Amino acid sequence: MALKRILLVEDDDSLASVYVNRLQAEGFDVRREANGEEALAGALTYHPDLVVLDVMMPKVSGFDVLDILRNTPETANLKVIMLTALSQPSDKERAESLGADDYLVKSQVVIADVVDRIRHHLGS
Repeated sequence: MALKRILLVEDDDSLASVYVNRLQAEGFDVRREANGEEALAGALTYHPDLVVLDVMMPKVSGFDVLDILRNTPETANLKVIMLTALSQPSDKERAESLGADDYLVKSQVVIADVVDRIRHHLGS
């Protein structure tokens, strides 16, 4: 069975490295992109099953990436988990209005919680 593909979009190298290592150890095929522009290109070329998307990034924000993914036929149905430092209800509402499948605040979750949410959304 092919591994599920996770596109991790995170501009913090050390955090990204922790997530990539853990997700690979959990049996996922992982590709990391460091900004929104790369994320959009990666979503089209890598064909992930799920995207873990940071919000605060250089160039293109995670909200904009989500909006573009949802309005692009090839990526409209991708599962997207927002993983962000933004904890305001208004930010969560914005993510939900743009079509995020989940919204996790970095300070409120540990990596195991993120893995659980990924498995939940992939139905595995």
